[in-house]
Amino acid sequence: MDKRFIDRAITPALHKVYRYFPVLTLTGPRQSGKTTLLKHIFDKLPYYSLENLDIRHFALNDPIAFLTRHPEGMILDEVQQTPDLLSFIQGLVDESPDKRFVLSGSSQFSVFKKISQSLAGRTAVLELLPLSFGEVEQDARAKTLDSLLFDGFYPAIYAGRNTASLLYASYVKTYLERDVRDLLQIKDMLQFRTFLRLCAGRIGSLFNASELSGEVGVSVNTIKSWLSVLQASYVIMLLPPYFENTRKRLTKTPKLYFCDTGLACYLLGIENEQQLARDKMRGHLFENFIVNEALKSRYNRGEESNLFFFRDSNANEVDLLLKQGDRFTAIEIKSAQTYHPDFEKGFRPLTSFLGDRVTAKAIIYAGDYENDKAEIQLLNYRHFNSLF
Repeated sequence: MDKRFIDRAITPALHKVYRYFPVLTLTGPRQSGKTTLLKHIFDKLPYYSLENLDIRHFALNDPIAFLTRHPEGMILDEVQQTPDLLSFIQGLVDESPDKRFVLSGSSQFSVFKKISQSLAGRTAVLELLPLSFGEVEQDARAKTLDSLLFDGFYPAIYAGRNTASLLYASYVKTYLERDVRDLLQIKDMLQFRTFLRLCAGRIGSLFNASELSGEVGVSVNTIKSWLSVLQASYVIMLLPPYFENTRKRLTKTPKLYFCDTGLACYLLGIENEQQLARDKMRGHLFENFIVNEALKSRYNRGEESNLFFFRDSNANEVDLLLKQGDRFTAIEIKSAQTYHPDFEKGFRPLTSFLGDRVTAKAIIYAGDYENDKAEIQLLNYRHFNSLF
């Protein structure tokens, strides 16, 4: 595959934000394409990476001289390395509203806290996850489902710069363990790697910190601390349950997913798509893929997540709820290639709970037969974007 630039669906949202805010902040996981995208869109702005030690030294020792060297503004990459710069940026954009700063960072944990303090009202924050199915649809359609899940959606794979078997091993060692070590100063990385693998084995399950604590051999508070950093580093996401202040007993525990199925496959020890086809986690990885796509759809429009799941005290469950105002789209996710009536069983208790606020129901599966005109739509996974 030839190396190439891949157009990103978030581009219109970035342009809109750039018009109305003096500071644009783009965050997301490492290697999700932030730098490539910002340099491509805002090619008239000078670019500086604050991971470069010389540039970082200049920025920290004389911030005003550094930030004013270009009257139009600049792109500052890996801004989490120098959070103190944000206070100086605030003063400069207050004095010169036409100046533009485009910031990027790979950790919500360190960036958001400082931004909320220093740049409130002056910046919009957008999030860029790995590629969506729609962004690489032509290549993605040519793959089998197992290949799609195994490869994941990091841009380096689709741009022809790497392969899944090499990328994710390097990603864990070079980025993930380094970032986590910096944030938590973990001394026993073996325990942390065990935690990562156990999380991968719980994709699509309710998150249970006590259970993980016992298996890893660390405290519950340590598990929660590690989880918060993995969320902040865009490795893991928690899908919240939907509940209301009613007498009906509903779960209040979130479900665990990874931000990319390729990374999850690596942590599960899955070495190729043939192994994935036989693996017990295949259905959970397919569910993870669809949940990711729904979230990417929101983020790429510059919108916050509106995603939930439903589960009552009798374990009746609907995999995904999209909330729009007081209305809901309910989605069941199945990796099977053949439809079965049991796929619909979670919709009945959900409708009993939410009534006519459930305005659409759909089943996304791996089969070819589709019926998008029925009360409950049946869609192949290649056509799920009509729901999001």
